Amino acid sequence: MISLPASAARRLPFFYGWVVVAVAFVTMAIGVNARTAFSLLFPPILAEFGWERGVTAGAFSFGFLVSAVLSPALGRLMDRRGPLVVMELGVAAMAAGLLLATLVERPWQLYATLGVLVGGGSVCLGYTGQALFLPNWFVARRGLAMSIAFSGVGVGSIVLLPWLQSVILHQGWRGACWAMGVMVLVVLAPLNLLLRRRPAELGLAADGDSGASGGMARRQPTVVDPGWAATDWTLGRALGTARFWWIALGYFCALFAWYAVQVHQTKYLVEIGFGAGDAAWALGLVSLAGIPGQIALGHLSDRIGREWVWTVGCAGFALCYLCLLLLPRWPAPPLLWLMIAAQGVLGYGLTSVIGAIPAEIFEGRQYGTIFGTLMLASITGGAAGPYAAGALHDLTGSYAPAFWIAILCSLVSALAIWQAAPRKVRAVARRRPA
Repeated sequence: MISLPASAARRLPFFYGWVVVAVAFVTMAIGVNARTAFSLLFPPILAEFGWERGVTAGAFSFGFLVSAVLSPALGRLMDRRGPLVVMELGVAAMAAGLLLATLVERPWQLYATLGVLVGGGSVCLGYTGQALFLPNWFVARRGLAMSIAFSGVGVGSIVLLPWLQSVILHQGWRGACWAMGVMVLVVLAPLNLLLRRRPAELGLAADGDSGASGGMARRQPTVVDPGWAATDWTLGRALGTARFWWIALGYFCALFAWYAVQVHQTKYLVEIGFGAGDAAWALGLVSLAGIPGQIALGHLSDRIGREWVWTVGCAGFALCYLCLLLLPRWPAPPLLWLMIAAQGVLGYGLTSVIGAIPAEIFEGRQYGTIFGTLMLASITGGAAGPYAAGALHDLTGSYAPAFWIAILCSLVSALAIWQAAPRKVRAVARRRPA
């Protein structure tokens, strides 16, 4: 057997952990944006079929509901079989949904393809699937690692969404679905073969574990509540705690605000006078702006705590909606840029701690099952947001009521995570609970 030099052995955990992050980065860039592309497909689908907005946007929401129902089972599958199985399952479902969408002629077919299959695939490839195992690979740099992985969404948005808009203009929305389906298969199917659930499967230690040396070990989160941290958390035990339900409320409200604007933003901007190309670029720039925001806020959360970063993200979405409400009266570029920055730089920072918050409260062998169940609330919020915004527009002729509800949801979400208080279980190295 060939043995590694001691110095190389110490670096290997660090190196492979970042390989895992890189795979997640690319997977998020393609997988999440294949779902986000619904916002670009939405106007041409409406134009072709003439269906009501609530019915059409409901396909996106229905996919989220199906994903929500499947999330607890996804968590159990992750605990038992690991990320390789989960990710490849997501690739197969998403590719099938996109390719079959080219045959859509009826609303139920839209719901089955771009709704159920793409939505179900995205929950495996996106924030939920990645957050089920990425926290296992990092401790001291957990917020930073997850924020870098999730920033792939921003890179993918600025590259893929304008390209996809061009495909829609030249080949139609069906051609765009075909192109994205092929990309998902060709790129993501082989790439995700590199994944493993935990460093221990390769004989490695997580970054920041007690086995790490030097400053890394000293930067571990500090256990504040030893009794809580020592508990063997099962789903049943977690469901019996107030913290679980505070997180569920916070995630539901945050995802309501997030996806209501993501699905309807393009159509709204076109209706108030912006060009289709400008609206598409705005959607892409939101995610691009999220790249430095996510990384900075994830890094910051490793120092000041998860609650503060979650609050900043919620404030970003509230400010984004205020800008959207003002844009019809003042359609000035500075206000549009402020909306993009608030949503991207601040709002998307939520992703950097969405896995870290429950991991620090319910860390253990059934974390995947617990987190998957929490995603039931989260994804339900993501489904409710687009549907409610579309239905309220059909009812009132305006997006304003839905936007005000989303602002309220952002405030409730921030308060809920403070009540969950991960800092009172494990405090980050440079901050202690008040």
